[in-house]
Amino acid sequence: MKPQYRAQTGFAAIAAIVIVVLLAALGGFMVSISNTQQLSSSQDVQGSRAYWAARAGLEWAVVAIPDAPALCPNAALTQVAVASVPSPIEGFAIQVRCSKTTHAEGAATPTIYQFESQASIGTMGAIGFIERSVTASLEQ
Repeated sequence: MKPQYRAQTGFAAIAAIVIVVLLAALGGFMVSISNTQQLSSSQDVQGSRAYWAARAGLEWAVVAIPDAPALCPNAALTQVAVASVPSPIEGFAIQVRCSKTTHAEGAATPTIYQFESQASIGTMGAIGFIERSVTASLEQ
């Protein structure tokens, strides 16, 4: 009697499909992680640029407003002046808010200016939206 051998079929094909699917999933995961890292890095750079844009607006306010006090209303009137400043960094919108108060200290009446500078780029709620603000006080 001659032994009968059965041909093995299908096992190698199933293993190959499983390996291809696993490698595809791993590749997709790696692309997703890479995109996330690039977006995070880009937002970090834009955040730094936004900080320096806000700082530039603050420096503008510290120099310009005490020379023109009419630009900054009294805080007792609950008004806050808002000025849009030309941005030294392309793409950023800068807004500077100012309020002032005067205090009687003996014979002197110093004026305290409160400044807030805010720089932003993009649309609020969008992935690329970045905003930074800085504040300062000045006594004159």
